[in-house]
Amino acid sequence: MSRILNSVAVLIMTLSAAAAFAQEVVLKPFVLASKGAGDVAQKVEATKAALSKAGFTVAGSYSPYANTTVIGVTNDELRGTAAKSEHGGFGAAMRVAVVKVKDEVQVSYTNPPYWANAYRMSGELKDTAGKLQAALGKVEEFGAKGLTAEALRKYHYAFGMEYFNEPNEFVKYGSHEEAVKAVEAGLAAGKHGVTKVYRVDVAGKNEVLFGVAMKSVGDSKMMDDAYLMSEIDFKDVKSAAHLPYDILVSDKTVFAQYARFRIAISFPDLSMMGANSFMNIMKSPEAIREALSLTVGGKKDAR
Repeated sequence: MSRILNSVAVLIMTLSAAAAFAQEVVLKPFVLASKGAGDVAQKVEATKAALSKAGFTVAGSYSPYANTTVIGVTNDELRGTAAKSEHGGFGAAMRVAVVKVKDEVQVSYTNPPYWANAYRMSGELKDTAGKLQAALGKVEEFGAKGLTAEALRKYHYAFGMEYFNEPNEFVKYGSHEEAVKAVEAGLAAGKHGVTKVYRVDVAGKNEVLFGVAMKSVGDSKMMDDAYLMSEIDFKDVKSAAHLPYDILVSDKTVFAQYARFRIAISFPDLSMMGANSFMNIMKSPEAIREALSLTVGGKKDAR
C-alpha cells in the first residue's frame, strides 16, 4: 500500500510540476524568420512568393521608411477565427517585415499566438503559426521578455491606460456598407496623412480590417510611422512588423485601438521614461487618434 501511495504522490508531483511549467510559458510579439546578406527588394519578392505558396493571401504592402517593407497577409484561419469574437477582426491579418540593418536583411513576422491572445480571439492561430514558420523559417521569438497567454488577454501597459476592449469609437454610419465606403474614401483622399495599405474582409461577418500608413501632414510628426519607429524600434533586431496601424469597421461603427494599447502591446518592455521611451512619444496617441478619426469621418474630439 505504501508503494502505491508513493507512486501516486510522485505522479501528483509530476503533474503539478508540468502544470506549473505550462503556466510559465511566455509568448513574444514577433518571430525572426531569417537574417543574412541580401537585397531588400529581392527578399520582398521571395517572401511574397513563399507566403503565397503556403496558402496566404498577400493583402498589400508598403515601405514606411528606407530599407523597410511591411507585408500584410491573411488566410482562412485568420479570417474565420476573427469572426468568432468581439473585434476579433483586428487579428484578421498578420504582418511580415523585411528590413535591411547595416549589411544584414532581416525577415520577421507577428507571432500569431501572441496576437490571438492579445486580441482575445477564440483560438491561438497555431495552424497559421506553423504555416508562417514553414514558409519563412523561425530563428527566435523576440520583442519582449514575454507574457503568458493569461496576461495578454487582460493586458494594459499601466494603471489608467486602455485595455483591448476599450478602443476608440470614431463614428457610426447608417449601414455597414456606408461605413466601409466612407473609410475607403477617407483613405483614398489621404488629407490627414492616413492612407490604405491593405483591406481584409472577415469571413461571414460585417467586419473589415484596414491596415493604414501614417505620414505627417504639416508640422506635426507625432503620428508619423517613420518618426514613431525611430524612437521606439531601436534594438538590433527590428520590430517593423508592428506596422501598419489598424482601422476596423465592425457592422456600422468604425474603431481603432487606442495607441497606448496598440503601441504598448508591440513594445511591452519599453520604459516609461528616458531615452527611447514612451515619454518621447507622449503626444502620439492623441495625434494618431485625431488623424484616424478625421480620416474616417469622425470628429477631432471623438475620444
